[in-house]
Amino acid sequence: PQMLEGKRLVVVDDSIVRGTTTPQVVKLLRRAGVKEVHMRICAPPIRYPCFFGVDMATRWELIAAQKTVAEVRDFIGADSLGHLSIDGLIKAVALPKDIFCLACFTGDYPIPVQLEMDKLALETMPSEEYSPFGIKQR
Repeated sequence: PQMLEGKRLVVVDDSIVRGTTTPQVVKLLRRAGVKEVHMRICAPPIRYPCFFGVDMATRWELIAAQKTVAEVRDFIGADSLGHLSIDGLIKAVALPKDIFCLACFTGDYPIPVQLEMDKLALETMPSEEYSPFGIKQR
């Protein structure tokens, strides 16, 4: 803790989903004497649930769906909060944008979904109706 006292830290995390872990990390750092905590997140704000295999919260549980970036910053107790942009994410992986599902960031799903549809309902959708890539099969 002495080596952290009075320091300004940049903390990098992969994502903020529900916003339950990050405030605890910030509080621990503050208790250790850190002067400033600047959070940098390696993903755009997650505003929509994933219905395609990622076990994720419902939309009302996603902190970025309920709060602005400034409100999330205040909620987690950080001095600043920055996310990688969608364009930055695409540029970082150096692959064409159209091969990615970005629905959890944009809400633009590759197939029609109900925002409150649960994972089980999507998993039991008839496979002859849709392929995993959202292309209607004939």
